[in-house]
Amino acid sequence: MDVLKDGGVNRLSFGVQDLDEKVQKTIHRIQPFELTQNVIKIARNAGIKSINTDLIYGLPFQTRESFKKTLEKMLTLDTDRFAVFNYAHVPWLMKTMRKFDENTFPQPEEKLNMLKDTIDFFTSNGYKMVGMDHFAKPEDELFKAILKGELHRNFQGYTTKGGADLIGIGLTSIGNGVDYYAQNFKDLEAWENAIDNGDLPVFKGYKLSDDDQLRQFVIMELMSNFSLNITRVEKQFNVNFKEYFADALEALKEFEQADLLTITDEKIEASQTGSMLIRNICMPFDAYLNKIPEEKRRFSKTI
Repeated sequence: MDVLKDGGVNRLSFGVQDLDEKVQKTIHRIQPFELTQNVIKIARNAGIKSINTDLIYGLPFQTRESFKKTLEKMLTLDTDRFAVFNYAHVPWLMKTMRKFDENTFPQPEEKLNMLKDTIDFFTSNGYKMVGMDHFAKPEDELFKAILKGELHRNFQGYTTKGGADLIGIGLTSIGNGVDYYAQNFKDLEAWENAIDNGDLPVFKGYKLSDDDQLRQFVIMELMSNFSLNITRVEKQFNVNFKEYFADALEALKEFEQADLLTITDEKIEASQTGSMLIRNICMPFDAYLNKIPEEKRRFSKTI
């Protein structure tokens, strides 16, 4: 911790996921509460002032009651931020996930209730909801960014650093800049060989087109602030929004009819309930997703 602090690191995030022993054993992630408690104490003593912890709902053998106990215990650590993610079950990508008995997963309704419980729990204990899966203390700069309309999102979650390049360092990590994404090797030996040869350990990348950058902006704005300033988009990208996204606006009508969002000439804004389904609301703007037949889409479930 002293090395990190002396090197200029000013915030840390610790993955916890869940404190229930049965859940930890099932996902092969034994991490006693005391271990997390101690390492956070060490970080605080070293002078790291901003600490986040990650939790996941939707894991095998999780229940509403067991996850509530995890939330209650984690609250005692008094971290500045919490990130609470929906478990992404992608066994076709991650071989280890194939070992899980899918009958042990909580059903979508239970998962949605876990999310509701989480929102109620943190907001009633002094935290503010930030975007779709983060919670922060009111004095945290992440929450202040919402009030200014300056919240952004990247692969690490929500951030106040809009427009900053993200540099992926470790295995599989993803970096991105204004017009590109780049991913590092997933194989340790290949990653090490690149480093030893003085090369960047990048094995694939993607350069964003003008259309990609426009859609990226729209989706990230909705995911960050649950609203989109249409006038701003038109000025920034020199497009007629209603014409350019006619198909997306048509697809959003069912969300509007269900009172999950409102659409005017100047703005798209998700309701409180709609914010919980913001990924679904963003999907019509994803040109690549819409090119894939629904029966062939292989992604983690949003709920």
